[in-house]
Amino acid sequence: MREQVRRTAAAAAAMLLAAAVAGCAGGQRQAVETSGAVSANDAAHAPLAGEQGLAAQSGESDPAAPSGESVGGAAASAPSGTSDAVDTEAAGRPGDAELLQQIAGMTLEARIGQLIVAGVDGTSADAGAKRMIREQHVGGVIFYKDNLASAESVIRYVNQLKAWNADGAAPLLLSVDQEGGKVSRLPALKKLPNAGVIGDTGDAALAEDVGEILARACAELGLNVDFAPVLDINSNPANPVIGARAFGSGEQVVTEMGLATMKGIRSQGVIPVVKHFPGHGDTAVDSHLDLPVVNKGLDQLKAFEWKPFEAAIREGAGAVMVAHILFPKIDPDYPASLSKTIVTEQLRGMLGFKGVVITDDLTMGAIADHYGIGEAAVLSVKAGADLVLIAHKYGNVDKAIAALASSVKQGVLTEARLNESVLRVLRLKADGKLSDEAIGSPQLAPVNEAIAEVLAQAARP
Repeated sequence: MREQVRRTAAAAAAMLLAAAVAGCAGGQRQAVETSGAVSANDAAHAPLAGEQGLAAQSGESDPAAPSGESVGGAAASAPSGTSDAVDTEAAGRPGDAELLQQIAGMTLEARIGQLIVAGVDGTSADAGAKRMIREQHVGGVIFYKDNLASAESVIRYVNQLKAWNADGAAPLLLSVDQEGGKVSRLPALKKLPNAGVIGDTGDAALAEDVGEILARACAELGLNVDFAPVLDINSNPANPVIGARAFGSGEQVVTEMGLATMKGIRSQGVIPVVKHFPGHGDTAVDSHLDLPVVNKGLDQLKAFEWKPFEAAIREGAGAVMVAHILFPKIDPDYPASLSKTIVTEQLRGMLGFKGVVITDDLTMGAIADHYGIGEAAVLSVKAGADLVLIAHKYGNVDKAIAALASSVKQGVLTEARLNESVLRVLRLKADGKLSDEAIGSPQLAPVNEAIAEVLAQAARP
């Protein structure tokens, strides 16, 4: 029986790959002006064909229709990856054939799970976290300050999650918001300066050092993803949520410092996630509390807010977080994180981004007060997002998974669209050389020494 399953999965993968090659040969890619925005990014991420037409493929239905909240039950566990091919170009990445074969053998639940980054409870791994990983196949976890009591407890937590994921489809994304300054989650560490202080020095080498330190701290505690750097331009003095988290109020300093920080993070083997596209710097509302509205058009964003993100994409950024902000002149109906126009047509099409798109936390007031969690999860994936961030309450993860499964069963979200995101996520994990091997005791003293040096440099006139 096991050999028969293996042969079936291999045959399914061959069908997927053949369909992908045929799709490329058909020349269905829609031309999009990129204004020279892709270079290193193309080397880092093989393009997925037809990305401009994803929404047409992935949901001819009204995008507001699938709330998923009233639909209970998980999907059937039989592998269904062969019902619709992953639409990837023939000149694919080395290793894509193996990943496609893996996807072909994954159940629907396992594939949906790879699209979820979920929050956890408490300072030690509990039954809810075990269920998410072992039964729901959740592919990533985010830690907050109240999960991180001490360095030793973090290591125990991380190692337990890794052990539970031993039979998972891929190693876990183990993530944290560790920006330095105001947003510093990790325990037993001196606090780095805010990004604004680093930006004021005008020293890109110092910013790169900060990125290295952020990543070293994450890696010592077993974390492989850092939701940093912030590439927002703090152009609105009334902004209640960005402020000194930004490197400055001009696109040049934010671009220079942000790219240096991203380079530093990557140098230590941690995945940086640049945020919050298309730019959170000109908001006057905290999206944790309600939905900000920015009345800027496309030309304004391209000339200013997009600049740091465009540069990061050229430098091979692997992951971008999309903000919960409504831009009514661009999409009057959906905030950026749920907008096909912003995620697929602009970020993927106009800026040529081929990596992983992750939403900001769907439990924030900007989304939770206006949409159901299940509805928001479906809308975000239909829009082109690959990872859905659900930072609080295991019940919210249940709702998102049930809604995504229901949307696939009903044909609202196609298998092809789902598989594209799974492929991107598995690529990111493979590129990052993620591992579920247990880690030993952290060595934080050298990290604190490096932080002290940065503090001294930043304080110099």
